[in-house]
Amino acid sequence: MKIVALVGSNAKFSYNRELLKFIQKHYIDNYEIKLAEIKNIPLFCEGLAEPDSVKNLANQILDSDMVIIATSENQHSVSSALKSVIEWLSSVEHPFLNKPVMVIGVSSQHTGSARAQVRLKNVLASPGVGAIVYNGNEFMLGNASEKI
Repeated sequence: MKIVALVGSNAKFSYNRELLKFIQKHYIDNYEIKLAEIKNIPLFCEGLAEPDSVKNLANQILDSDMVIIATSENQHSVSSALKSVIEWLSSVEHPFLNKPVMVIGVSSQHTGSARAQVRLKNVLASPGVGAIVYNGNEFMLGNASEKI
């Protein structure tokens, strides 16, 4: 099974990137997991031509069997970088359409990424994005700086 593991942060250091690397390392015998970064994708702007970085990410998602998105939580929501990427990916390519997606996350706050995950799942399941979002069995690690 081919899985794209999308790092939902453009930060130089991300606990969510570390989480996805952990998953990739520990499940290497069972799944082909490829990390996908969003740090080189520009801010979405309606009317601009789709950048090559967005096309490349869309193709990775289209070629996969499923996607895991690891999201941080910023002001009770997802990072602006991740939201922008989803806007790019739902404007032309639509690679999430009918694609199974699992949302996980790590945060330095005690609630983990609970609120961001709820918001992200709503966006992913919305018309225009159309992902098949897995609910239940959520993974949200809080107080990451003490645990990772």
